[in-house]
Amino acid sequence: MTLYDQWKRISYDQQGQPIKRIWDEYLAQEKKVYKKILSQKIQLLEGSVEELAGQLGLSHIHTAAFLDGIQEAVDNPPAVDEVEADTVVKIEIEFKRLYKQMVEYKAKELYNLAEWNDILTSEEQKELYMEQKQSKTVKNAEKIGRNDPCNCGSGKKYKKCCGAA
Repeated sequence: MTLYDQWKRISYDQQGQPIKRIWDEYLAQEKKVYKKILSQKIQLLEGSVEELAGQLGLSHIHTAAFLDGIQEAVDNPPAVDEVEADTVVKIEIEFKRLYKQMVEYKAKELYNLAEWNDILTSEEQKELYMEQKQSKTVKNAEKIGRNDPCNCGSGKKYKKCCGAA
């Protein structure tokens, strides 16, 4: 059983619901990891899962969970469902992309960390926040009314031109 399979087994109940106690413990550790990464401006995590666990202060299973959480913010993420203690991974972190991922997942406790202020200005944080929020906003095109001029440029009413049945 892989580390990630073990993580899923201990963190979710029989009905697939997250086990609050396990997740609360993990999320507190994850927050410490991100504080460390941001305060030390670590942009490269490289080594075996066992080595990364030691560097980050996590168990092997929590390291697999961390790798799963960060994978959408990095290029060439490891296949977390195949990760074992001796699996070597190389993660290059783009801070702006990571910030936007945290916003997307509504991880307020992570994208509001004070350590971001040493990496991104408050204006950059606001801009990235808005970019991410707007990227998920669907804007419907304005409908053409029957009596509006046709959008093809003919000068006719829509109902007498492209809207004719």
